[in-house]
Amino acid sequence: MSTSTRNQTTIEADPNLPTIRITREFDAPRERVYRAHIEPELVAKWMGPRSVDMRIDHWDARTGGSWRYVALQDGAEIAKFYGSFHEVRPSERLVQTFTFDGAPDGVSLETATFEDLGNGRTRVVGLSVVDTMEIRDAILASGMETGVIEGYEKLDALLAE
Repeated sequence: MSTSTRNQTTIEADPNLPTIRITREFDAPRERVYRAHIEPELVAKWMGPRSVDMRIDHWDARTGGSWRYVALQDGAEIAKFYGSFHEVRPSERLVQTFTFDGAPDGVSLETATFEDLGNGRTRVVGLSVVDTMEIRDAILASGMETGVIEGYEKLDALLAE
């Protein structure tokens, strides 16, 4: 059985709040899963859908740091994203802002927690909070589900190496 079918990605939108919760388990120790979220050379390998490559332009993964990356398809820039790292707590918690360059008013505050499940397994829970239900619904309608699910499947493969 492949990890991409064993570890399902759950994406939930609270009907009463402008939030998106993403839950995913990985067959790897918490420290390795966390490293894959903060080391730029690893992030670039798994983030986003299979049809997209990621170019990291700036990455300073520390409390108070910032980041910027570009999504490329067939070598052409298709989207740019940027944000800041609010809190980087090794192997436990990552809090950052996330902004799509094409919608600068849609900044999201994202908190990822990394839970050790034992037996070399980890659960990551991400909570994204935006200003309005309209922004949340636009994010959900953007195709982000494909990028999240395929990205985590690529992360499964990376962690299995």
